[in-house]
Order: sequence, then C-alpha cells, then structure tokens
Amino acid sequence: MSEKRKLFVIDTNVVLHDSTCIHQFEENDIVVPISVLEELDHFKRGNEQLHFNAREFLRQLDELSNQKSTDDSNLQDQKQGKVRVVVNHNWHPDVEAAFQEDCPDHRILNCAYKLSNNNSKQETILISKDTNMRLKARSLGITAEDYTTDKIVNLDSVYTGSRLVEDAPGAAIETLINTGQIDLTAFPRITKPKANENFIIRNGTKSALATYNAIEDKILRVEKMPAYGILPRNAEQSFALHMVTDNKVQLVTLSGKAGTGKTLIALAGALKCRSDYRKIYLARPIVPLSNRDLGFLPGDIQSKMEPYMQPLFDNLSVIRHQFRAKDKRVKKINQMLEDEKLLITPLAYIRGRSLQRSFFIVDEAQNLTPHEVKTIITRAGDGTKIVFTGDIQQIDHPYLDKRSNGLTYLISRMKDQDMYAHITLEKGERSQLADLASELL
Repeated sequence: MSEKRKLFVIDTNVVLHDSTCIHQFEENDIVVPISVLEELDHFKRGNEQLHFNAREFLRQLDELSNQKSTDDSNLQDQKQGKVRVVVNHNWHPDVEAAFQEDCPDHRILNCAYKLSNNNSKQETILISKDTNMRLKARSLGITAEDYTTDKIVNLDSVYTGSRLVEDAPGAAIETLINTGQIDLTAFPRITKPKANENFIIRNGTKSALATYNAIEDKILRVEKMPAYGILPRNAEQSFALHMVTDNKVQLVTLSGKAGTGKTLIALAGALKCRSDYRKIYLARPIVPLSNRDLGFLPGDIQSKMEPYMQPLFDNLSVIRHQFRAKDKRVKKINQMLEDEKLLITPLAYIRGRSLQRSFFIVDEAQNLTPHEVKTIITRAGDGTKIVFTGDIQQIDHPYLDKRSNGLTYLISRMKDQDMYAHITLEKGERSQLADLASELL
C-alpha cells in the first residue's frame, strides 16, 4: 500500500448530501463505519432527495461488497482506492472518557480515532458536513474536513450577472435607445461578456439598461416594464423582470438579500406570461429541525404546509393589492388558484414529476443541495421554465453554507449558457426600516 494514500472516514451526512461520494476520493481509501449504515437504514424510505441518496449509496455499497479483493477480503476495490465497512465496535478509553453518551456520532468518532491511532502508515481524515462533528473530532486530535467536492472555491468570484459600464460613447447609447439593439463593438469597454449578462451603460449625460445576446452577438436594450401591477424600482429588478419574461431563457436565478423583491418579481413575471404555460408552480424546500418532515406537525396536510408556504401567499397578496377587488386581474388570479393553474406547494410534491409547459418558481433555493437542484432541473419537460430565487446569506440547512449550497453551485456552473440568465439584486425595496436593520443588525 502506498504511504501517500490517505484514509477517509465518511459521516452519514456526507452520504445524504451526495450518494456518489465514495467515487470522489481518487486513489485514497475510504472507511464506512457500521454506524453510518445503521443511520442510513432510517432514511431508506421516502421521496425526498436524501432518501434517494441513502438508497443509491447502499446499492453502490452492495455492488462493491460482491467484488472480491485479492489481498484483503474486507477491502473492496473503488476506482483506484478501496472501500471497507468497519463493523467491530469497542470503545476506546479516550473516546469513552470524552463522550459518555452512546450515539451514532460518537461511534463514528470512536471508529475514526481507533483507525488514526492504529494506522500510522496512513493519514486518517474524518469527512463530515456537520460543523460540530468536526469540532469534536479535532478535540480528540483527529484531522477533520468538510466535504468540498461541490463547493465553490472562491465566493468572491461568484457571477453577479451585471456590470456597470462608464464613459460609454454617447452616439452608441443613443442608437441603443432608439433601435433597441447595437453591435457589441460599439462599446469597447464591454469585454468578454457572458450570455445574457446585463449592463448599466452610462456616460454622465445618457444611460441605458442592456443585455448581451450571445446568439446574435448583439447588445439589446432592456426596458423598464410593469408586470401585473409590479413596476421595477431599480436596474437589477428591471433586469430580473426582463429575464423572467423572456421565453428564450429557460433557466433563471435571482439572488439577493431579504427585501430585494426576488420572489415578487418572479411571480409577477410568471403571471404576465401565464398564457405561454399550462401551469405556474410556486414551491419552496421545507427545512424542519432534526430532519423531521411534515408528518410530525399536527393537523391535516394543508395546516402542516401553511407555515412554510405563507411567504409565497404573502407575495401573491402584494400583487393582488395592486388592483381593486373587482379588477379582472384579481379575478384571474383567484380563478387560476381555483382551477389549480397556479399552485403553491412544498417542493417535495414536485419531485418525481415531469413538468410540461410549466413555469416553475423555486423559492429559498439556498437551502437546496447541488444534487437537489440538479434533480429539479432534470424534471423540466418541453416548454418549461424554471426560476430559482434565494439569499445565500440566509441558509437554514444545517449542512450547507455559502459555498456549498445548490444556488451558488448552479450560478457558478451555468453562467455563460445561452438558455440561462442570472442577476444579483443588491438594493432592498421592502422599506427603509428593513434596509436599516439589514445593514446594522
């Protein structure tokens, strides 16, 4: 065995985050503590992504267990490294003294500690998405790291979707305003634009909002337009509404802090182009404590959903209140709700379906894992548009952070694709009080 090989002990949450994790450690060896398999047994049944991940991982491990290794029957060939399940559990005195409670986390720590002490030829590293688990491991002298396969390396380089172009030629701006488009060469300061990237172009006397059409290699004007009574209040909201209502763009991400109007803009845009789609779906992930799902809440399914879905109803109410009660647009919204052409639902009820000609808004996307985002997008059928909204500063998921959540991952991987557009909304529009609290508290 090469001394350069490392030995990785994986925690249960790594498997639930990525079912393919055992194939991500290159030539290094992997240990799966038996406690991990015991915990995965509780996640085998269900329709959520983590249930799928548990089942898929166990299938992969079962296939590996049927392969015979020539040098050690307990070790199974991975790609270059090897995988083994450690079954024997005898408490090491050091671990028993530090953590007197018998629980799966401490059993995994005990496994990693014993391997670290007994295997001087290999560096032993515990891989866990749980911050507290890593801290406990380090307190025992165990090297512990986060699972970083799908993490963004540099958060500062995350694509914002817009640029400010100063000192632009006045004649070029005039042409853009009058004709609605102009060749990219007219603005020398715009270098290496990405597909559907947005620009605030100005020169002190004139200004225009624009976007780059990569297919035609032209700069197109973005006009400030209302949608179902909602009028953009700043440049970023204008860009957002433009991309949400542009049928050539099939995938959109809107990010920004609370109060920037992400969900409201997405919903208003969906209602404006509702005739192009059979249904409008508004969904959001449910991130309850301790991995408990809706079944643990009292009442029927509607009362269980209500606390999680209320923010979406609030945004719908904002749009309704733009009009009088008897306005035909209010009646249209009510009719769409009654006919289930406008559905507000937990994300779990969307998974597993194939969505044809649907406008699909996923709110709070920062609480999704990269694999969950992929699962959702791959459900899109012909004529379907998906809009993800979220704030990477407000992550409720216990095992995700600013660099590993699905929204950040999606933005970093999809930028510069012709059918994708993104904008980061910077300015809060909820109220002066909300903006002040966001800045100072």
